[in-house]
Amino acid sequence: MSQTGLPARRTAHHLLMQITGEGRLMAELIAGGALAQLENDDRARAQRLATDTLRGLDRADRMLKPYLKKAPPDHVMNALRLGVIELCGGAAAHGVVNAYVEIVARNKRTQSMKGLTNAVLRKIAEEGPAGWHKRAIPLTPGWLRQPLVAAWGRDAVTGMEAAHFAGASLDLTAKTDAEAVARAVGGVVLPTGSVRIANAGQVSSLPGYATGDWWVQDAAAAIPVKVLGDVKGRKVLDLCAAPGGKAMQLAAAGADVTAVDVSEKRMERVAENLARVGLQATIVVSDAFAFAQDGFDAILLDAPCSATGTIRRHPDLPYAKDGSEFAELIAQQEAMIDHALGLLKPGGHLVFCTCSLLPDEGEVQVEDALARHSDLSCDADALRIPGMDPAWITPEGGLRLRPDYWPELGGMDGFYVAVLRKAA
Repeated sequence: MSQTGLPARRTAHHLLMQITGEGRLMAELIAGGALAQLENDDRARAQRLATDTLRGLDRADRMLKPYLKKAPPDHVMNALRLGVIELCGGAAAHGVVNAYVEIVARNKRTQSMKGLTNAVLRKIAEEGPAGWHKRAIPLTPGWLRQPLVAAWGRDAVTGMEAAHFAGASLDLTAKTDAEAVARAVGGVVLPTGSVRIANAGQVSSLPGYATGDWWVQDAAAAIPVKVLGDVKGRKVLDLCAAPGGKAMQLAAAGADVTAVDVSEKRMERVAENLARVGLQATIVVSDAFAFAQDGFDAILLDAPCSATGTIRRHPDLPYAKDGSEFAELIAQQEAMIDHALGLLKPGGHLVFCTCSLLPDEGEVQVEDALARHSDLSCDADALRIPGMDPAWITPEGGLRLRPDYWPELGGMDGFYVAVLRKAA
């Protein structure tokens, strides 16, 4: 990191301004070069600082509230939030306060508020980590919290928020031998067979990366392929395949895999990942609805969705989005299910899944699909695999995974998975 730390802090502030003010996602900003001008250490620092601030934003605002008669402009508020996270994390007050005062002073519209920034952050420094830990777990923004409470209840949502605040460990899927991978990387094998590492560091430096022994994939995201059972020799379509973790699982299990996604850039990355781990799949860059090849024994449809199940790893999501795109996504998912069924052999299986916590993108979609297609049934028995609690199987026959599950193991992403069988 640079000697003053200012470049990393200014970049973290820029990321927050874009996410909270412009509705842009962290991944989009980084892909667009937001960190490109920083040294490697500063890149990591800026991203970590912005991520930690988003994860604890509600708690930071609660700490700031007693010292603010009214909410300052976003430029100042985001500087204060970053300062709270650093000060309550034990950083030296002098450097932190000076840095954020300078960030506020450099903006002509807010330079008159540098005195306020100095005074408030010095008050926060007096509270320090002790004041931080007195506050409740940060709440999810209301636009998302309300439908989650309606669906799962307050206690469940409180558990999810605790998981979101704690963040996510790194999960790996082993190409062949999970126990061997766990020993090599210093991780543990989860009940479902994924490998979890608490403090991973640089992914590409981990043992087995260069030799293609594993790939990064959240434990919940690995479940949809597992519920297909034995796929060796079967013709399987991975529709909406990027980033490719499920295609690699299928190929490693011996399936004849066709991976389809609309993004040429993302599919280039899928091809690179397949090459790294020494696996093969047919790569097709195409809109899902334009892909017309049929006769598949099984289809995996990880449909575009709100991604509300991934907040453990992407705390920017509830601040960059507002739910306005949900209706369009739900309609698209419905149409994708119908299209996928047309590509499936009689007697074949369609695994429908979304990384969403919203029933409209999971349970309700499957209920509606069963009502639309009289030749369709839900294979709940396929969901009874190691590590899955039978209580997680839902009334319509799907599997509901939530971040508050496995609290003693570090949680999991929110996912919905259903195995739909087309009549022979």
